[in-house]
Amino acid sequence: MSGATRWPLELSHGPVTLRPWRLSDRRVWDELRRRNADWTGPWDSTRPRDSLDPPLTFAGMVRQFNRRARRGTMLPFAVDYLPPGEQRAVLAGQLTISGITHGSASWAQAGYWIDQRWAGRGIIPIALALAADHCFFTLRLHRIEVAIRPENVRSLRVVEKLGFRHEGFRPRYMHVDGDWRDHEMFALHVEEVGPGLLARLPDQA
Repeated sequence: MSGATRWPLELSHGPVTLRPWRLSDRRVWDELRRRNADWTGPWDSTRPRDSLDPPLTFAGMVRQFNRRARRGTMLPFAVDYLPPGEQRAVLAGQLTISGITHGSASWAQAGYWIDQRWAGRGIIPIALALAADHCFFTLRLHRIEVAIRPENVRSLRVVEKLGFRHEGFRPRYMHVDGDWRDHEMFALHVEEVGPGLLARLPDQA
């Protein structure tokens, strides 16, 4: 593999950086998740009661993410943001590319969330554009999907801004906020993105 496809990997554009999770992020992660519980709770993936997967600690999550990333099946990014006038970036959210499949399928799925404190600054559109462009042009994937609950207006706005195509409704598609929830499915194929998704965004938008 080329260096650009190996893990760990960092991608940056303007004030936004995607980087691997670190064990040292735990304190900030705990504080961020606690403060955003009401903001992200309705959209957070959960496990069904009969799930065979054991619960994960933060350290277990980071180790699992890195194992999957090294195998090439996931890109689990922390989203850092450098606020205007500041010298140091802050942890602002998460962007995960999961289910990376090559061969005849050549697809993956994206998911994301943002700290309410930094919502509305265009951080997640940049993050998703960065990750998708990497998937299309470096990993040579053909398709990126995003599944969004119909009620999640802010998340729907992200895929709108980047020109994702609506493909339809999937009932009880994913376990979210304690139950199987309906989702709308959006996708893009590499033939649809031209020079890339970053090119669709205003500078620093």
